[in-house]
Amino acid sequence: HQANANRAEGRKGLEELKKLQEMQDDGELAISFKGKRPTNYDIRYAKSGEIDSIIRDLAKSEFATLITNDKVQAEVAKAQGIPVHYVKQAYKEKSLSIERLFDDETMSVHLKENVAPMAKKGIPGHIKFVKLENKPYSYSQLSYIVEEILEKAKNDPKTYLESDMEGSFVVQSREYRISIAYPPFAEALEITAVRPVANISLDEYNLSDKLLERIRTSAEGILISGSPGAGKSTFVQAIAKYYSNKLNKIVKTMESPRDLQLPDEITQYAPLEGSMENTADVLLLVRPDYTIYDELRKNTDFNIFADMRLAGVGMIGVVHATRPIDAIQRIASRVELGVIPSIVDTSIYIENGKVTSVYETKMTVKVPTGMKEADLARPVIEVRDFETGELKNEIYTYGEQTIVMDMNLVNGTSDGEKHKSSVDIIAEAEILRKIKRMLPKKAKVEVEVISPDRANIYIPDKYVPKIIGKNGKRIAEIERDIGISLGVEIIEEKPVDKTPFEVDIIHTRKQMILDLGRENGRQNFDILIDGEYLLTATTSKKGEIKIKNGKL
Repeated sequence: HQANANRAEGRKGLEELKKLQEMQDDGELAISFKGKRPTNYDIRYAKSGEIDSIIRDLAKSEFATLITNDKVQAEVAKAQGIPVHYVKQAYKEKSLSIERLFDDETMSVHLKENVAPMAKKGIPGHIKFVKLENKPYSYSQLSYIVEEILEKAKNDPKTYLESDMEGSFVVQSREYRISIAYPPFAEALEITAVRPVANISLDEYNLSDKLLERIRTSAEGILISGSPGAGKSTFVQAIAKYYSNKLNKIVKTMESPRDLQLPDEITQYAPLEGSMENTADVLLLVRPDYTIYDELRKNTDFNIFADMRLAGVGMIGVVHATRPIDAIQRIASRVELGVIPSIVDTSIYIENGKVTSVYETKMTVKVPTGMKEADLARPVIEVRDFETGELKNEIYTYGEQTIVMDMNLVNGTSDGEKHKSSVDIIAEAEILRKIKRMLPKKAKVEVEVISPDRANIYIPDKYVPKIIGKNGKRIAEIERDIGISLGVEIIEEKPVDKTPFEVDIIHTRKQMILDLGRENGRQNFDILIDGEYLLTATTSKKGEIKIKNGKL
């Protein structure tokens, strides 16, 4: 069964049986096969002792001596009066063969069958991908390495099998995180081993006195973000050691897999019975001063982080992000707006192994930047640069949406050209949503914000009375909800730009594509050839007009 499941212990067991057959052929011993074949029930509950029970029953019926290196099996057999010879399992500490491919600069090694071994070398921000050997690795070579890794996971107390799924293993062997993929999950056998190359203290990051003081005294909900390979884990290790060694705080971690390199004083927890929620329940009883959650990806991760923080545990979360605001934005979409400052008070962005941005969050009540009406005041989360105090982003609700507004876009200018600001885009979308609720689904509606306090609605003539309402009550209600005055225009009277321009033409095997740009999406255009009218077409959302070959 194990061999059919492509498990290494199954294949190895068959090899051992073949060796016994060879010894019998040489006259060294005689063997026979006895006992009933395990049922599906026995196999399913093998970890609960069903197959061990079959083995003991066979030994008892044969009046045999049971030879085993399973201590529990030996003790149970003794209790049942079965003669036992217990062989203590001996394990010799030895390095994995994959470790020889690492040197002091190697961050990761990448092995795949029929491909030459490759490695990433350097430090975050200065990484190069190099070939280690010219000769490709064969399937048998990689299979030997996989069996060696899995064997060590069974016997080495510092090597853990973190994940065992059909087509994949994840093993944490001391400082090495090893991911193994094989068919059907991957098209070929592949091994990736990752190891941290830097082990530095918080002092070496040259943080400002202001930031160090915040970390030391008031930062309780910290998000550490950055792109993959930016140096997040190295910084997390440094801050964990700082809390544990210099501030004498109780620090625990929640990891899957457990790949942070930390001193013995810091206990590293994996998912308990496969669930981080169970791990969180235990930690809430342990009550550490700080808990490091590595990494936040799924909704459950963010919810657990928020629950523990609101329960009074200092939390440090690690998040993949490509911009400093992304980490806060990811948690803003998963929790209630008002509790964000209580969950995350400090966000640290790492790039190329350095701290490049530090943001702090605060709650206030005000009119969001870019809006004019005083009655639009609402709770707003301000995201400011910690060092300078400059307002970077605002987070608030607008209608049914949670808006994360970039202050650099509020003015709506870039490179000297006028563009729609984010406020205008949001206002247009909200007005369009309200108007479409009142009209038939197929009715054509367009909205244009022409100033911070006025917008125009373009609708067909027959729907104008429905939007205006009796004595203008309905349009007044919409204006009151949106916060800006509205003009209603007949859609045919909306100014149309008749300025001719040339477009890129892309020829494919089946069609011709006119690319007018995404900014011209969902609009009607007249198509002319050498000034002669050909047809009128509506662009797609991407601003493309597609014409099948042979249709013109």
